[in-house]
Amino acid sequence: MPVTAIVGANWGDEGKGKLTDALASQSDYVVRYQGGSNAGHTIINHYGKSVLNLLPSGVFDPNVVNVIGPGVALNIADLMKEWHQLLARGIPAPNLAVSERAQVLMPYHIRFDELEEERLGANSFGSTKMGISPFYADKYAKLGIQVAELYDTERLLSRLEASLAAKNVLLQHLYNQPPILAADLLPDILHWAAFLKPFVQDTTTLLNEALAEGKTVLVEGQLGSLRDPDHGIYPFTTSSSTLAGFAAVGAGIPPHQITRVLAVTKAYSSCVGAGPFVMELAGEAAEELRRRGGDAGEFGARTGRPRRVGWFDAVATRYGCLLQGATEVALTNLDVLGYLDEIPICTAYELHGERTMKFPVMEQLRYAQPVIETVPGWKCDISHIRQFTDLPQEAQAYIALLEELIQTPIRFISNGPKREQLMERS
Repeated sequence: MPVTAIVGANWGDEGKGKLTDALASQSDYVVRYQGGSNAGHTIINHYGKSVLNLLPSGVFDPNVVNVIGPGVALNIADLMKEWHQLLARGIPAPNLAVSERAQVLMPYHIRFDELEEERLGANSFGSTKMGISPFYADKYAKLGIQVAELYDTERLLSRLEASLAAKNVLLQHLYNQPPILAADLLPDILHWAAFLKPFVQDTTTLLNEALAEGKTVLVEGQLGSLRDPDHGIYPFTTSSSTLAGFAAVGAGIPPHQITRVLAVTKAYSSCVGAGPFVMELAGEAAEELRRRGGDAGEFGARTGRPRRVGWFDAVATRYGCLLQGATEVALTNLDVLGYLDEIPICTAYELHGERTMKFPVMEQLRYAQPVIETVPGWKCDISHIRQFTDLPQEAQAYIALLEELIQTPIRFISNGPKREQLMERS
C-alpha cells in the first residue's frame, strides 16, 4: 500500500495532529520522521484534549504501531514525560517503536540554545530553546549520539567527551559559563536509556517489511513548508526539513512509496515565532481573530506564545503546497471565520510596484505587501455541520475560491477542534 504524508503548508500550527489522529484509524503505522519536542500537535478526541510533542499522533488507537524514526531529535526526558502523562489519564499504553538510529537530544543542546538566544538578544531567531538547532548542528558535524550507543557505557562516555571538547571552550570563553563534564551527565542518560530500551528496534526494516506486506503507513511532519531550512523563510526556520520529500529519509522508507501528500492549512493564517509574515494583522482585528481561533485561541501548543495571525495568504499557501508536492489539502478552523460580514483574502503580493503570485526569496520578502480582496461571509455558526453540501453557500464559495488560488484540491474541511468535526469533500 502507498504511504500517506501529512504535512504543514504554512508556518506550522495548521492542525496536522488532528488530521493524523483522524486518519490513524485507517493506518497500521504512524511515523514521526523529523523535528523534536519543540512544537506540539493538539488533539481532541474521546480521551479529551492532548498535546503531543514527540509521540506520533496515532497513539490513541490501540491498533496502530507508532514509530519515532531516525530523523527525529529525540529528547528522551520529554518522551518519558509524555508517556507517563498519557498513562496517568487512563489511556492504554501505545504500541511504540523507536529507531535505534535516532539521535539523542542532550541537555547541553538545550543549554547552548538558551545561551545563544540570550546572546543574540533582539537579533534572535525566535527559538523555542528546546535544543533543536544545536542538536542538528552536532548531527551534521558527526558529534551526535545514536540511540544504539546508549547501551555501551564506555563508548557513550567517549562520544560525550568528543562532543563536549569544543563546547566547553565556547562555554568558558564565549558564554562565561563553567564547563560540562561527561561523567556528570551519565546518571541521567543511563536512566533515560533504561526507559527507552523496550521500544528500541530497527524501525527501517520494520517499516519496509510492513510495506511489502501491504500495510498502510502514515508519516507525520512537524511545522510547515515555510519553516524548511532550504526552501522556507531562512534563517527564521527550523533545523530539519519539514517537507514530505524528507519523510523517506527521516522515516527510512523508499521515496516512491509516498504517493499521497495531504497538506494542512488553516482557513486563515497563523504563525508562532519570528520572521516575515506578509499577511500579519495588528491591533483589535488581530486580537479578535486570535481569541476566536481554535479550541482555546491562537497560542502555541508547546510554548504558549500568542500566535501571530492574519487572513488567508494564497501566495504563501500555494508555494507551501508546491513545495510539499501536495496531492490534496485539508482546510482547518473554517468555523472561526463565522463572525465576519466579509472575509478578506490575500490573493497576491505587491512587490516593487508589481503584483505577483510568486513567493519571494527572503531578501525580497520584507518588501512585499498583501493584495487584499474580500468575499461575503456566512455570519453563522457552522460547527454542527457534518456534510460539505450542508455548509452555507458563502462557505462553499470561499473554499472553492481558495482551491482555485492555491491550485490544489481541498479534500477535507474541519469546522471545529474535535475529531468528528471533519468532513470529506468529494
